[in-house]
Amino acid sequence: MEYKVVETSLVTDEALEEILNRWTGAGWHFECVQFAMREASKRPAMAFVFFTRAAAD
Repeated sequence: MEYKVVETSLVTDEALEEILNRWTGAGWHFECVQFAMREASKRPAMAFVFFTRAAAD
């Protein structure tokens, strides 16, 4: 199993869609997204998007 983590500080729907479309189109399977929050804001400061795929033999 291979893992890929994509970090983004631009946390908008367009930015997350672009990441999801790019990496799933390249054969990666979306697993989850985690957000890093700021204390002073309800808007996430960063997002980490996790993907997996079968390891190449």
